[in-house]
Amino acid sequence: VQLQAFGGGTVQAGGSLRLSCAASGRTFSTYVMGWFRQVPGREREFVAGITWSAGRQYYADSVKGRFAISRDVAKNTVYLQMNSLKAEDTSVYYCAERVSRTPPVPTPGTYNYWGQGTQVTVSS
Repeated sequence: VQLQAFGGGTVQAGGSLRLSCAASGRTFSTYVMGWFRQVPGREREFVAGITWSAGRQYYADSVKGRFAISRDVAKNTVYLQMNSLKAEDTSVYYCAERVSRTPPVPTPGTYNYWGQGTQVTVSS
C-alpha cells in the first residue's frame, strides 16, 4: 500500500488549507485512515481519523471545530480541511492507514501504513 499526501504549504494565521491523501495498492479492507502531525523533538500526535466504511470521525481536542476529515471511497482518498489555522498547527502532517478495528483510533503505533508527510507552516 502506498499513501501519497498532498496539499501542504504556507498560510497566514486564520487561513485554510486542504490536505489530500491518495491510497493505492490495497489488497485488504481498511478500517480507519487518519492524519497525524509531528514537529522536530516531539512525538507524533493524532489529528483526525475516519473509519473507512461508516465514515465515523474522530478529532483531537486541539482541532475540533476547525478541522474536518472526510473520505472519497471511490477515489481511495482521505481529506483534511483545515480552517482557522494557528501558528501552533505548524508541523509535518502524515496520513496513515490501519486494518485493525480494536486499538483506539488516535494511537499512532497501531497504524500499518504511512504517507511521506507534507509540511504545513502557519505564519503569525
